[in-house]
Amino acid sequence: MDKNQLKAMLASYGRSFLAAAVAVWQTGEITDPKGILAAGLAAVLPVAARALNPKDPAFGIIKAALPEVEKQLASVIEKSKKKK
Repeated sequence: MDKNQLKAMLASYGRSFLAAAVAVWQTGEITDPKGILAAGLAAVLPVAARALNPKDPAFGIIKAALPEVEKQLASVIEKSKKKK
């Protein structure tokens, strides 16, 4: 993942969290930080789900990392076979 993708991803998390936190705060729950944080977390979860979706063209982190993970896994498997 390059620097621009990371910035875009973090901005998306931040916008989602901020929108939910402000919505809860606007309901008058300004004295309930636990509720505000819970709402923010609930808003961030769908964004995290996008990051875990390998078919997502915007934030498919796993998709981008998959070739390297497969390469490393093959290397570990090969080394373990040689030890036997």
